[in-house]
Amino acid sequence: MRPILMAAGLAAAFALTACGEQADKAAEAPAAEAPAKKFFGRQRQMYQGQEAIQRVDSGTVAVSDNPQNLILTVSGLAAGPGYTRGTFLPRINPAAPKDGIYEVDVVAEKPAAGAAATPTPIDIKGEWPGYPADRLKGVRFISATNDITVMLPTAAAPAQ
Repeated sequence: MRPILMAAGLAAAFALTACGEQADKAAEAPAAEAPAKKFFGRQRQMYQGQEAIQRVDSGTVAVSDNPQNLILTVSGLAAGPGYTRGTFLPRINPAAPKDGIYEVDVVAEKPAAGAAATPTPIDIKGEWPGYPADRLKGVRFISATNDITVMLPTAAAPAQ
C-alpha cells in the first residue's frame, strides 16, 4: 500500500509543477485583448449583404403617432461609401431584460466589391413596430465596434 501512496504523491507533485510552469508562461505572455462584450439578446439572422455599421455616434428614440411603433434614429460611420438600406434588427431575448433596455443591431447593405474602405457618415431612421411598450425603458444600439444606450423619453414612457 505504501508504494502506491508514494507513486500517487509523486504524480501529484509532477502535475503541480507542470501547472506552475504554465502559469509562469502565461505571466510572460503579452497582455491579451479584452474579452468581447457580452449582450443579453441573441442576434437575428441578417440578409445576404447586410453587416453591422462600423460605429454608432448618436441615436434617438421616440414614440410615433401610431403608439404601436417606435421611431429609431442613428448617426454613425459605415465602413465605406455606398452602404445603403440602413435598418435596425431587434435582438432576440430569452426573457424581458430586467433593466428594460432592449438591444438593436444597426445594419446596412454593403456596396458591390471594389469600393474604397474609407469610413463614411451614415444616418439611419426606421420604425420598430410591435415593440414591448409595457417593458421598454431604453434601447441599446449595437454596431461592429461600439454600442450606445438611449433612454425612452419619460413623457413617452408608458405608465406603470
